[in-house]
Amino acid sequence: MAEQENEKTQPAEPTSRQLAAAREFLAKHGGEGKTGKAVVENVGRAGARVMLVGADGAIGDVFVTSVETGEKLVEAVDGLEPSTWDNETVGATKIGAKYRRRMASPR
Repeated sequence: MAEQENEKTQPAEPTSRQLAAAREFLAKHGGEGKTGKAVVENVGRAGARVMLVGADGAIGDVFVTSVETGEKLVEAVDGLEPSTWDNETVGATKIGAKYRRRMASPR
């Protein structure tokens, strides 16, 4: 029984697909050092969303099973810096008109 309780408290490791998505984002949108910021947000029962902000201002996201898994993802990806939605991070984003239209209208 102790093993079952321990399994429930251990956050899942990020999958290879989640890690690859974050690394691919940095490869496309990171600066010379392939760097970017990541904000981990709880989205309730669905898990967590890791919002990525590239050096060029592009944004992306990766969904994971928990906030702890998101934090592990950020730690595992070289060049990804943990952040919050502070003035610096918000100011670094560049959201184009095409993306704004997509967010505002049904598909």
